[in-house]
Amino acid sequence: MKHIFERGTNKGAPTLVLFHGTGGTERSLLTLAKRISPESSVLSLRGNILENGMPRFFRRLAEGVFDEADLIFRTKEVYEFLDTAAAEYGFDRDNLVAIGYSNGANIAGSLIFHHQNVLRGAILNHPMVPRRGIKLPDLTDIPIFIGAGTNDPICSAQETEELQSLLREAGASVEVHWEHFGHQLTTSEVDAAAVWFKKNLL
Repeated sequence: MKHIFERGTNKGAPTLVLFHGTGGTERSLLTLAKRISPESSVLSLRGNILENGMPRFFRRLAEGVFDEADLIFRTKEVYEFLDTAAAEYGFDRDNLVAIGYSNGANIAGSLIFHHQNVLRGAILNHPMVPRRGIKLPDLTDIPIFIGAGTNDPICSAQETEELQSLLREAGASVEVHWEHFGHQLTTSEVDAAAVWFKKNLL
């Protein structure tokens, strides 16, 4: 996968794994990562799918309708890439925190839904429920931050609450931060995520 790795100044801090939204690149969330945890190493990925020339992490059939088979395949692809990258760059595979926005939050959420202990925690900005009707792994004490919009036209408040419920039922510690700016990733949302990160993961 196309990616950037930037080594941090604090080897003990979690390595941040960045997943951009539709049309983004591996550079889209680098500034955000520095605001969340400036001393962390950063592994930022570019999705392997193109939709009308815009990078994504998995295909969709329509707005808000995932291609489930492709989602499962691409989730496994990312999971295996994290193992490869950990070996190549020498970061702690057990100390990864995902930061994703929109499509990127959905692939990060799918990693959590499908794989035990894949992440130490996650910041999911405007995610949807990646899959329904499956048993989630044990997520006991995994901290997860969800940034959501009360008026998000892509991800409804009800969907956010459903995702929160599914994660909590699997044992995760979930905090939802609500904004009223649609599907936008706002400065105040990032600031709230940074405060949450310092409290839960440093």
